[in-house]
Amino acid sequence: MNRIVKPTAYGTPDVLAVIEGPEPRAAADGVVVAVRAAGVNPIDWKLYSGAFHAVDDDHKDAAGLAASMPTLGLECAGVVTEVGADVTGVRVGDEVIVYPVTGAYADYVTAPATSVVPKPAGLGWAEAGALMLTGTTAVHALRAAGVGAGDTVLVHGGSGGVGLMAVQLAGVTVVATAAERNHGLLRELGAIPVAYGPGLAERVRAAAPQGVDAAVDCAGTDEALDVSLELVADQARIASITGSPRRAEAGIKLLGYGPGQDAGTAVREAARGELVERAGAGALRVVVDMTFPLAEAAKAHEVGMAGHGAGKLVLIP
Repeated sequence: MNRIVKPTAYGTPDVLAVIEGPEPRAAADGVVVAVRAAGVNPIDWKLYSGAFHAVDDDHKDAAGLAASMPTLGLECAGVVTEVGADVTGVRVGDEVIVYPVTGAYADYVTAPATSVVPKPAGLGWAEAGALMLTGTTAVHALRAAGVGAGDTVLVHGGSGGVGLMAVQLAGVTVVATAAERNHGLLRELGAIPVAYGPGLAERVRAAAPQGVDAAVDCAGTDEALDVSLELVADQARIASITGSPRRAEAGIKLLGYGPGQDAGTAVREAARGELVERAGAGALRVVVDMTFPLAEAAKAHEVGMAGHGAGKLVLIP
C-alpha cells in the first residue's frame, strides 16, 4: 500500500487528504524509492492555495501541475526498492536523494534514474530529504546575481530554507535579514545579521560600509525589493525567487517557473553533486526546524505558512 498526500480542492491546508493506493512500479528508465523524508517547501502550499503565479507550459511537470490537481513534494530521500530494466548504476537497497521529483509526499515515489544521487552516510534522513530544493535554488540565485570573489551580498529572508543555504554557499561577505531571534544562527553560519523593518537600508549600510554588490531576495516583500534597488547599483545583480508583480518592472532577475522567469534547470541539476559532497563532508548545514508524520502534512503547511521558524520543515512517512 502507498499513502499519498493530495489536495482534494484548491484552498487552505484543510483540503489535504491522505489517499491510499497500490505501490508504484518502476518505468524501464526509472526507480521506485521508499521515502524516508520529504522536504516541505512554500511552493507546495502555493500550488493549491491560489497564491502561485502562472506557470509556463514547459515547466508544469517540474512544478507538479501536470495532473488535474497539484502533485505535492518536489524533493525526498529514501531507499531504492525497485530498478527499471534499463537502469544501470543504481541498485535495490541504495540510500538515495531524489531530485527533481514530483509526488514525494508519499510512502513510495517513482522517478527517473537520472534524478537519483547517493545519500552521504553521515547525513540524516531529514537533512537529506530537505537538501536539494533550497540548495539548488540558492546556487541558482547566487549565480544569477553574479556573486563572486570580493563581493558583499545582501540576502533577504536569511533564516528561511533558501536564505540559510545562500548564506553558506555564497563564499563572500553576506549581510542577511531575519527576525532577531534567528540572528545567532546566522552568525554561526558566517553572516552579518540585520533586522528587517523600518530603517533596513541604514542598518545594512552600517553593517556593510564597503557597500553592497548584489542581492538575493528570498523574502519577496516590497521592503526587500526597495532596499535592494536602493543599495545595489546594478539592477541585473538582484535576483528574486518570490514576490509581487512589481518585480517584473524593476529590471531584476526573476527566478522561477512563470512567464519571463528563469527556471535554471541546468544550473540546478549541475549543482546536485556539489551540494551532496559538501553536506556529506559537514561543510554545508541543512537546518531542519521541525518534522511531521506524513499524515500531518496539513499541520506542516500551517506552520510553514505562519513563517516563524528557521530552516526546513520535513515530512517523515
